Amino acid sequence: MTTVHSRLRPLSSVPLSPRNPIVVGLGALVIAAGVGLALAATAGASPATAIRALIDGTLGSPFAVGTSMNSAAVLMLVAIGFTIAYRAGLVNVGGEGQICLGGIAATAVGVSLPDAVPPMVGVPVALIAAVLGGALWAAIAAWLKVRRGASEIITTLLLNFVGLAMVVLMVHEAALLRQPMTSSETLPQSESLAESTHLPLLGIPRNPATIAIVIAIVLAIVVGIMLRNSAIGLRLRAVGSSPSAAARMGVPIDRTRFLGLTAAGGCSGLAGGLLVASAPFVLAEGFSSGFGFSGLVVGLLARGSMIAVAGVSLLFGFLVSGGINLQLEAGVPSSTITVVQSILIILIAATAWWASSAPPARPQQPDDAEVRDAAGDAEEVRA
Repeated sequence: MTTVHSRLRPLSSVPLSPRNPIVVGLGALVIAAGVGLALAATAGASPATAIRALIDGTLGSPFAVGTSMNSAAVLMLVAIGFTIAYRAGLVNVGGEGQICLGGIAATAVGVSLPDAVPPMVGVPVALIAAVLGGALWAAIAAWLKVRRGASEIITTLLLNFVGLAMVVLMVHEAALLRQPMTSSETLPQSESLAESTHLPLLGIPRNPATIAIVIAIVLAIVVGIMLRNSAIGLRLRAVGSSPSAAARMGVPIDRTRFLGLTAAGGCSGLAGGLLVASAPFVLAEGFSSGFGFSGLVVGLLARGSMIAVAGVSLLFGFLVSGGINLQLEAGVPSSTITVVQSILIILIAATAWWASSAPPARPQQPDDAEVRDAAGDAEEVRA
């Protein structure tokens, strides 16, 4: 039996285009890091001091590592949801509001369950409530998109502010989720969630990492397989690539878009549930901490790859935790990290437009040796 040997051009001979996604991502990270160091210098910290404080806040202790892993899990879930919607041609900017509704739903369940309920029941029930809360919140924008043609970018963005306001309402109204006031110093927050809904720790010594990171990684694997190898993933890609062609193939455009955006909201809602089910186990103002917008950046940088989602989420999770230590040790405002992330959004958006506006590449004509090799392979296959 004749074996067909593939003749591939050496990798070193393939030019790495400046429009390559890897080059774009690395370039954006370098520029954003440079701006961050410049801002740190403006605040009076040398680059070496800022970098050392950032490393100490991310890798300097088991506690820092665990905190970073928990942050990465939340970012990963938001980015997974963004990727699902993006495959359907939609842009989910509403991660922050969906986190808020997921946190509210999980808190409502968590403060209602008795402590006697086993964690094997309490944790899944609270997290399922969080998924439903985020999914229902995204379903509002999805319905407006498929029935009224409203831009999902605008509606999900505006729903963020409503979601943040709902958290404020929940923790300030005694008739809703506010804890009973015992003194004038009682903080406006919910009661503590039942112990049966607390996320278990991974069991690493002096490390606060919970099973949130396991949940996020497993979901990334499942969604990656689904998007690549299932009929649902094929429908999402077809609708996102060409709605008119997908309609001619019999794909239900509106239903696919609705489910894609709703699923994205469910992932972000799950992130909100993980936040309130982790220490300090309460719903409070600002508990979402901008994770929705940071997860959007992760999704943009990952460009549809679940492996990239996991990697970039870990990077950003460590950055978020390091930003707190940046303020404590170097005196640099932690908002510097937010500025860096905002610059990344601008750079990625600009380079995406630049790449899409590139003229189509001219097909490369094979040389005589390649033609002879291809002909030889064809003869071997026929033999």
